[in-house]
Amino acid sequence: MMIPCFSFDFETSPSTTHPINEEFVAKAIANVVESARYQGQSLDDLVAEVLQDDPILDQVQRQWLSKIVTQAWRSLP
Repeated sequence: MMIPCFSFDFETSPSTTHPINEEFVAKAIANVVESARYQGQSLDDLVAEVLQDDPILDQVQRQWLSKIVTQAWRSLP
């Protein structure tokens, strides 16, 4: 299963509508965590998805993102 916000098409989406900044990324990560919880996924399930190969992030970036997702999971109510 692909995480919905991770399938965002940066090439075709108008950047003027949603500027990509720290707040936008933080909200996207929070939405992913909330969505995963709603769907009954565990933190391990979500981290496994983040670590799957994809054409956007390399392995180092996926490791970094998995740590951020873990922090968000633990800090969000």
